[in-house]
Amino acid sequence: QVQLVESGGGSVQAGGSLRLSCAASGRTFGIYGWFRQPPGKEREFVAAIRRSGINYYADSVKGRFTISRDNAKNTVYLQMNSLKPEDTAVYHCAAHDKICFGNGCYVTRANYDYWGQGTQVTVSS
Repeated sequence: QVQLVESGGGSVQAGGSLRLSCAASGRTFGIYGWFRQPPGKEREFVAAIRRSGINYYADSVKGRFTISRDNAKNTVYLQMNSLKPEDTAVYHCAAHDKICFGNGCYVTRANYDYWGQGTQVTVSS
């Protein structure tokens, strides 16, 4: 059975950093992504990474967040720096093996077949 388990969330002051982890089990996937859902808002794309290391970021986090993956450990990370109160959300990792091209491969929620339970990130000012 495929499982994705996030960890590393917490509460930090604005300007601080957190590193989220997503431990996958069952099998590996071609694309892993991070999405977040702020309170009262829809779930939105944050970042994604292919097996090769090719990655893609939402404009809102570009330059502040870094996605990476350790294929040997089947673990995906999201390093979050310069955090802002607007980053407060439940962060979910997700995975899929769709054969596709273009940024839609990364940002389209419907592409992802598996989702983790989420981890809370709270940023105070």
